[in-house]
Amino acid sequence: MTCAETFAAYALRSIGIGEKLLPKTDFTLCQQFTLIGSGLIWNVYFGFVALAFGFFLANALALAKTARSPLLRKPADWFVFVFRGSPLFIQFFLAYETLVLLPRSGINVLGMTVDTSWLTKAWAGALIVMVLNTAAYSAEIFYGALRSIPKGDLEAADAYGLTGWQRFRRIEWPTMLRLGWPGYTNEAIFLLQSSTLVYFSGFPAFQQQGDALYYANYFADKTFNPFIPYPIVAFYFICLTLAVIWLFGRVNRHLNRHLPQNMRSRIRLRPQVIR
Repeated sequence: MTCAETFAAYALRSIGIGEKLLPKTDFTLCQQFTLIGSGLIWNVYFGFVALAFGFFLANALALAKTARSPLLRKPADWFVFVFRGSPLFIQFFLAYETLVLLPRSGINVLGMTVDTSWLTKAWAGALIVMVLNTAAYSAEIFYGALRSIPKGDLEAADAYGLTGWQRFRRIEWPTMLRLGWPGYTNEAIFLLQSSTLVYFSGFPAFQQQGDALYYANYFADKTFNPFIPYPIVAFYFICLTLAVIWLFGRVNRHLNRHLPQNMRSRIRLRPQVIR
């Protein structure tokens, strides 16, 4: 099987498209790169979908932590404390055991039993844990950014008569993002790399449709040589990290586009005719 045929057969295997059976003998470098890259689709799914949902939850938690009412502030504080204070692997384990027990106990809504077995799959259960985990860490980043908003910006908003939602939308939220974005970029990189823990979490891979570490472990077990598949995983994640840095860097430049040091100066040619 040529490398092109291998790519056509296994490039999308992790999402159920292509060859069903894994190679048994004569493992080539092309097969390892292709299958591990196929599994990387799930790592990208876990990382970026968790970031998308966790971003909005983190904003809500950061606002709740700044609320005057203890009914909003205390639950947000405890949520952040629990998820930041416990290891992500333990959160995976506890979530899986809890979600496995749900179908046994049964959930009745309006006299109908709701099927919750789908929550025990990695694509749903592990994703929920990652959303909650990144929301807790990101909320603390955004909360610190909210507390660091320059007092002069708030006084200027008051001087212009901006209050309530208008003040938050036009002054506080953009400034919070601008101040907290470098820290949030680090959280995005950490979350993407933490997606490899799903393989050890107990959430089963549906029909051998595992992530990058799933296929790397398969090749390491079959060839008794971990020094090829695991560096391939590292290579792929380095490429993903560079992509995240570039993407979040573009967003950071957009958020800070109004600052003088980020404005492009025009080149002015002024020939000196008379000395």
